[in-house]
Amino acid sequence: MNEIRGPLSLLCELTYRCNLQCPYCYNPINLGRASEELNLEKWLEVIDQACALGIRQIGFSGGEPTLRALDLIALTKRATEHGAYTNLITQGTFLDEALLESLIAVGLAHVQISIQAPERELAALIAGTDVYDRKLDALRLVARKEVALTLNYVLHRLNHDTLPDALAFAEREGIRRVEIANVQFYGWAYRNRAALMPTREQVARGVEIVTQARERLRGKMEIIYVLPDYFEEFPKPCMHGWAQLAMTVAPDGRILPCPAATAITTLTFPNARTSSLHEAWHHSPSFTAYRGTGWMPEPCRSCERKEVDWGGCRCQAFLLTGDAGATDPVCVKSERHDIVTTLRETGPHAAWAPRRPDNAAR
Repeated sequence: MNEIRGPLSLLCELTYRCNLQCPYCYNPINLGRASEELNLEKWLEVIDQACALGIRQIGFSGGEPTLRALDLIALTKRATEHGAYTNLITQGTFLDEALLESLIAVGLAHVQISIQAPERELAALIAGTDVYDRKLDALRLVARKEVALTLNYVLHRLNHDTLPDALAFAEREGIRRVEIANVQFYGWAYRNRAALMPTREQVARGVEIVTQARERLRGKMEIIYVLPDYFEEFPKPCMHGWAQLAMTVAPDGRILPCPAATAITTLTFPNARTSSLHEAWHHSPSFTAYRGTGWMPEPCRSCERKEVDWGGCRCQAFLLTGDAGATDPVCVKSERHDIVTTLRETGPHAAWAPRRPDNAAR
């Protein structure tokens, strides 16, 4: 195995609480109780340890991180004092001017705001509540400030056909950076995959729309487009390889190689309450289990792409096969690729399960 480098980025999931009920949420099915959240003192220790480990990019997400507004300000301040680039990942419904000004004053560098659809009715259907105006207000508020802004739009079967309208919406609002991310099937999204899986025609049309928009809006809008794994020939290099560049700390303190890692129930993850980030990164069995290439089975072990896609996503492999050490079934070379082809060709299913109402913000 190559020498272990330190991580470059940390995602701090401050809470799993959220007032929305999006069926594609990647948070785990078992969201846990709010009382299990790390307190501010421990989160400040996490930030200190992260920066000592060499991390220079720190994101704050959830759930909805602005539900811990005062803690969010304090954590952003501490990260900025260490010289880290900070990013707030929010759905925007609680982001008012006072909070935003406070965050910018302590060094917040970037805000990513998500929308469910470019028009009210569909957005409310997907979110489980009508927060369209509050999201629009948040977008316009951030756009007026001296802070970078990204509009995030998650595509799935329910809203895929609105992609042209979503890009038109972003253009009207003067958004300069848009991230179009096809749903990744973890957490609630995995549970709801039959309802959310786009059709092959939708995916092909999406590529065409984005290609044309990039050309037309060159120099005016940056468009990042993430294809859905299930429709590609080879898997993505998930997180640039397991435990190679990034780490996550969950609301309850679990230290993870990626935000979806709790899906792998055969691994036990260290916790920031009792373990340092340094110890977790360098010595935890859960971090070293799939780092590099030594763990790989065939056909990955002999594949010329093994240091390109790193065997694909370990969480996806576990969810689809029950074995986190298997070749990601997304790969056409996988013996279990039929699992993916069957799922992506399944007809639409009208029903989906929202995040449980008892997990709404309180």
